[in-house]
Amino acid sequence: MVLSPNAIPSETCPAIAPEAAAAIATMDNKLSNRFIELDPAGYFIIFLDRETGEICADHYGNDINEQGLATDPETGEVLACKGSLKRLPTAQYRGRSAKELGMKITEEAEPCPLTKLDHALYLGREFVRAEIALMSGAEYIQD
Repeated sequence: MVLSPNAIPSETCPAIAPEAAAAIATMDNKLSNRFIELDPAGYFIIFLDRETGEICADHYGNDINEQGLATDPETGEVLACKGSLKRLPTAQYRGRSAKELGMKITEEAEPCPLTKLDHALYLGREFVRAEIALMSGAEYIQD
C-alpha cells in the first residue's frame, strides 16, 4: 500500500503538517517492504460489510514450508497472494470497531489465531484503517 499524506482524515489529526505527514508516509512505506516471517497460525482477509456496518476478518489456516512460504495445510500447495485457489475460512470475526474486532480475536477466540506479535500489530493497524474507511465511506483495501 502506498500511503498519501491525506490517508488520515484531517479531522482525526488536525495538527499534523503536510510535510510531517509525507515523512511519516515515506517511513511507513519503507517499513512495509521489509521481510517478515509469516504467522504459522494463519492469515486474515479483512473487508467491510457496509450493510451491517461491520469490519470483517476471515481467518485461514496455513503451514509454513522450508522456504518460509505459506502452504495449504491439506495439499501442501504454496498459497499465492493473487492466486485463484478458493479456500474456506477456519473462522470469521466481525466487529463494529477496530477495538471490538481486535478483542474478539485476541481475548475471545480459543485458541487465539495469532502467534506472532508483529502479526497482531499489523492487524491492529489494518483494523483501524478499515474502521476509518467504514466511518468515512472511503474505499478499504487491505495492505
